[in-house]
Amino acid sequence: MSTKHEQILQYIHGLPIGEKISVRQIAKALSVSEGTAYRAIKDAETKGLVSAIERVGTIRIEQKKKENIEKLTFAEVVNIVDGQVLGGRAGLHKTLNRFVIGAMKLEAMMRYTGSDNLLIVGNRTKAHELALQAGAGVLITGGFEADDHVTKLADELELPIITTTYDTFTVAAMINRAIYDQLIKKEIVLVGDIFTPFDRTAALSIDDKVKDWMTKNQETLHSRFPVLDHQLKVHGMVTAKDIMGVDENVPIEKVMTKNPLVVTVKTSVASAAHMMIWEGIELLPVVDEHNRIKGIVSRQDVLKTLQMTQRQPQVGETLDDTITNQLDLLGDRSDDIYKFEVTPQMTNRLGTISYGVFTTIVTEAASRTLRLKKKGDIVVENVTIYFIKPVQMESVLEIHPSVLEVGRKFGKVDVEVYNNGRLVGKAMMMCQLLDRQ
Repeated sequence: MSTKHEQILQYIHGLPIGEKISVRQIAKALSVSEGTAYRAIKDAETKGLVSAIERVGTIRIEQKKKENIEKLTFAEVVNIVDGQVLGGRAGLHKTLNRFVIGAMKLEAMMRYTGSDNLLIVGNRTKAHELALQAGAGVLITGGFEADDHVTKLADELELPIITTTYDTFTVAAMINRAIYDQLIKKEIVLVGDIFTPFDRTAALSIDDKVKDWMTKNQETLHSRFPVLDHQLKVHGMVTAKDIMGVDENVPIEKVMTKNPLVVTVKTSVASAAHMMIWEGIELLPVVDEHNRIKGIVSRQDVLKTLQMTQRQPQVGETLDDTITNQLDLLGDRSDDIYKFEVTPQMTNRLGTISYGVFTTIVTEAASRTLRLKKKGDIVVENVTIYFIKPVQMESVLEIHPSVLEVGRKFGKVDVEVYNNGRLVGKAMMMCQLLDRQ
């Protein structure tokens, strides 16, 4: 039987797009406490089912697919620019596909403005009116209001007209930054993107015996199974190692590993890989917020995905990407010496290279060198920077990584950094080595 929390989420999911909801309304409709309703609405907001807008309320929105993340709804734009909705609230859930900056003559502006667009413009009443008639929403910058007949038209057409105190340039930069951040998020692969659903896996019941593990093993050729109760909640994991030398009539509950590590669909693949490597785990159950099983993810799935994502181009470039992309081999030298130019954005408030950027540089250089020596993937375990001098912006650094030790499982690299022939930094990196399957 589903919990009250789940019932509320199902109720919200069934509401029409654009409908306004409130804690009191949900509590009354489903006969639950306002606290329970509030927690469920917050969870629905996290899941992308609703959007809370200041001075407007919470509305049901269309749940965007991951590949369509670069498109925003008007409701999200209101939150990004800290705006106020003047009219057309019923259309806040709609998705827009283009932004138009109204910095031209009216006739030229309308040539670029069409259905599902957002016109960003100042206090130009005729432009507001024509944009709405063309099927576009309007964002008025500079804190200006809209005329009464324009807000009425927005209500009739169900197209939002929004005002914000920011100027046009700032608004454009804020929206662009929000889209860029979403693109970076899209590049982060989650367990939910790669896991095997429960209906395509095998599991054992908490009431089963060791002989049931043997049967499952013969049927599936798998040796690791999650152990579930009657509500499909994960209670343990059992592997071939656990049942070795154990009588076949011993209950699974006696030999399983209790309270195993689990992940959710929102866990990043990188985090899952870290858990598997450090704990020596080959399989992780994927659960929901109530610890009920949704599927499994294997170590092989995780490593294969990490290798694949390393070869893909980035759409949204992070600061780490910017730093590592500027790290190049010095000429055609084969002794793994890298060069790096310190740009203004990589400095601290004193104008010298930031500690975080320096750490990224030495880590990346050491990682590249170690990969050449030992084909495969690596996981950094520890980086110790034990000497660093101030480095001015626009300086060109030389990074000299030197492999001190490399074995089957671990590697150790010493890194020296020079500026104009002068030593400015030293670091030591320890890492674990992963052979590619």
